[in-house]
Amino acid sequence: MSMSSATPTPATSPVRRLSLAGVLRLRRPSEIWFKPALSSVAAVAPPNLLLLAFGRLDLAMYTMAGSLCALYAHNRPYAVRARTLAWVVLGMLGGVAVALVTASLTRDAVVLVTVGALLAAVQKVLCDATRIGPPGNVILTFISSAALFVPQTLAQVPGHLALAAAAGVWAWLVGMAPALVRPHGPERRATAQALNAAAAYAATRGAGDGHASLRAAGYAAVQAAWQTLLSLPATGARAATRHALERLVVRAEVALAAPADSDPERLRAWAHALRGGGRIPRTGEAPAETDELLGADAELAARPAPLWQRLGPLTPIAVRTALGCALAGYASLALGIGRPYWALVTAAALYQANITLTWSRAVQRVVGNLAGVLLFAAIAPLAHLGQVLLVLCCLALNFGAEALITRNYWLGSVCVTPMALLVTEFAGYQAPGDLMTERAVDTLVGALVGFLAAVVVTNRRAGNRVEQAVTAADRARERAARLLAEPDPAPGALEAARRGLAAALTDLRATADGAAGEWWGRALPQERVVLAEQSGHRTLAEAVRRQAARADRETGTRTEDVRP
Repeated sequence: MSMSSATPTPATSPVRRLSLAGVLRLRRPSEIWFKPALSSVAAVAPPNLLLLAFGRLDLAMYTMAGSLCALYAHNRPYAVRARTLAWVVLGMLGGVAVALVTASLTRDAVVLVTVGALLAAVQKVLCDATRIGPPGNVILTFISSAALFVPQTLAQVPGHLALAAAAGVWAWLVGMAPALVRPHGPERRATAQALNAAAAYAATRGAGDGHASLRAAGYAAVQAAWQTLLSLPATGARAATRHALERLVVRAEVALAAPADSDPERLRAWAHALRGGGRIPRTGEAPAETDELLGADAELAARPAPLWQRLGPLTPIAVRTALGCALAGYASLALGIGRPYWALVTAAALYQANITLTWSRAVQRVVGNLAGVLLFAAIAPLAHLGQVLLVLCCLALNFGAEALITRNYWLGSVCVTPMALLVTEFAGYQAPGDLMTERAVDTLVGALVGFLAAVVVTNRRAGNRVEQAVTAADRARERAARLLAEPDPAPGALEAARRGLAAALTDLRATADGAAGEWWGRALPQERVVLAEQSGHRTLAEAVRRQAARADRETGTRTEDVRP
């Protein structure tokens, strides 16, 4: 959530080691690992089986473009998920449309790689700016890049897009189907995860081995819960459920702030009660929150900046993606590989918020893909016994990829790689040895060239942006503090100042986190960041408390426990 409880540290070194420690370590599986896995199979299987029945499995790439949209937005409340999935489907169709039209106009491989690299950069920055979440831009780039290298005519484009759109509508229905059974499932689950994470930290009483990592995990879970709840409407039928869950998240926050005074078993009991569809548990009188927890709550409630403002800081990522993908594709062409889009997609999958995370993803990608090539060697003889087995193997690998990828990216890649190789055989069987060699070479080329592009395109202005963000946060805090010093500030002015400060603190944290993992950047003013967050959260807390007291006087309302 914030660094306000941290001890100010000196400015960090501009040179950072790129370590291998922990890169391949397995995490605990996600609590809903089976949901995206089952959704993926449910979205992909019917279109593929229908095409198999009609003898047109060669069209499966177009239906998979729409079907794979079902992988997105599984942690979002259903009202938000409906909009998010619709935008994902439209984004997928837009990328495929550009790819198919380009493929119908030229077969020049250099032009196709260039267009694919530009598409990858656009998809990357849009996914990052909108915070679409996993699997991010990788699926979009994989489909659009593959479509570039499928022979096409302009007359065929509308029909192929129609197949993708139909599968996209089916994927939307699959993603929304659980709402019929548990309409409040995502927000209840997010709250339960926050309570369990807080209970794990509270059990340590804030001491002992591993307590720091448990505390960080707790804050991450609480932040995710707030983001989920604050995306719900504040009024209407769903508001009562939201407010009841908010009281539980506040309890999780307090447990993180004062673990010695919290009851881990009670937190776990509340989390367990949220698993089904029963009554949301009572919390009793809400305990007093600390200043900085109130401030962090207000920070999360701030409206995000307009999309165009969020695109600016992503310019280095866009340049890295475009350059790295293009050079990887060109290198693959120079080596005579028939599918340069594999190298392009490998490079696109590497780019994270900073170069340190990009390095980790490069290692994971190489290990996972090379292991996946070996798995393909074992599966290919079975898949080649018939097209039915080919489709079933792809479905099994699709499930495995989504089930395993939350444990570590490389483990999911072990299933993704053979699945991608088998999909290329939907139009006809190919020599396994050639496919394996090309995939291994393209993986190495894409990872090497892509990472070198990230090293070359260093975000050297990250330190300047941190300084600017600290200054902006200080100014916003001073404005809010001046209003709070007045005996009776105008509610609209105080609310605007509070929102401005919350937005400034949000931007400061995101900017500092992104800059912290850059390489060869200027030293970061960590002490100023911590102090700005501390004072900012205290001011936010005072503003929130002032507004809450005024609201209580005017309305006297209290949230009661409700049924979902």
